[in-house]
Amino acid sequence: MMIDSVLPGATVVAAVGSGLMAGLFFAFSAAVMPGLRRLRPEVGAAAMQAINRAILNPVFGVVFGGTPLLCLLMAVAAPFSSWTGAGWIVAGAVLHVVGSFGLTMVANVPLNNRLDAADPDSPAGVAVWADYLVRWTAWNHVRTALCAAATAALALAV
Repeated sequence: MMIDSVLPGATVVAAVGSGLMAGLFFAFSAAVMPGLRRLRPEVGAAAMQAINRAILNPVFGVVFGGTPLLCLLMAVAAPFSSWTGAGWIVAGAVLHVVGSFGLTMVANVPLNNRLDAADPDSPAGVAVWADYLVRWTAWNHVRTALCAAATAALALAV
């Protein structure tokens, strides 16, 4: 079956993509956000605004957008394969799509947009930053955990 010949390679690519996203999210949770929190609010907010603009680049776009697309295709195809790891593929794919793409779009992007619209040097901007630090970071911890679990599931499928 053609699905059975494509699925192993696709699973490795998806696991790498998911691992890259888990690592990126982990770096933000473990170092970037704690570092920005130590700065004066107007400096931390301005730095995060710059980071949010810089991350919108082709390399990030391929991994961030391509991995969930591949995962969706694999989640649809895996149940029709004879591969014993199909269940792990579906689990990993769903975890990745929800954890990386879904949460980013539903939780983190609206917070990014709110921060981007704020003037970091104003009292209102400082208030937006204080809220952002708590809420964005909490959702990022969830993204990190779900992408790590997705990576593990996809690795177990291989």
